[in-house]
Amino acid sequence: MPEQRRKLRADAQRNEDRLLVAAAAAFGRDGANASVKDIAREAGVGIGTLYRRFPSKELLIEATYRHEVRRLCDAAPDLAAELPPVEALRTWMERFIDFMATKYGMGDVLRVVLTDEGERLETRAMLAGAIASLITVEVRPGVDADDVLLALGGISLIATSENRRDLAVRLIDLLLHGLLA
Repeated sequence: MPEQRRKLRADAQRNEDRLLVAAAAAFGRDGANASVKDIAREAGVGIGTLYRRFPSKELLIEATYRHEVRRLCDAAPDLAAELPPVEALRTWMERFIDFMATKYGMGDVLRVVLTDEGERLETRAMLAGAIASLITVEVRPGVDADDVLLALGGISLIATSENRRDLAVRLIDLLLHGLLA
């Protein structure tokens, strides 16, 4: 997911990071109708700071999506180092469900903003790569990370449309039991 931009000062980067975290929470909770004023307030910055960095809500949604994909993919090696293999995979899968809930809330705008097929495929490859890094010898031979990603996508669609994270967790457990050797 290429992003051509100049490096921000440390304080500006902290503000942007706080904005993107607050935006992800707001979009996951309120969808694309989330208030940018509320996002700025939750991030602890002024509305001018938000608009200087993200002149439109669409640009904020796009940046939030990219930020959440990066965070999710970057979490895989840390989880693998900190947790037993199956727990690392489970934790990552639950984070994926949370990511998808945020994406679902931004869905209509994302369909307009992210129209590049190459970018969509690159994102999918990044997510599958994160899953592949978590699949270990404890998982059934021949398990394909793309298949796991598709199964997680199905789980997230069901659980998000019914606003049932508890259902997603139960379905992740079923998926994991099917993956284990």
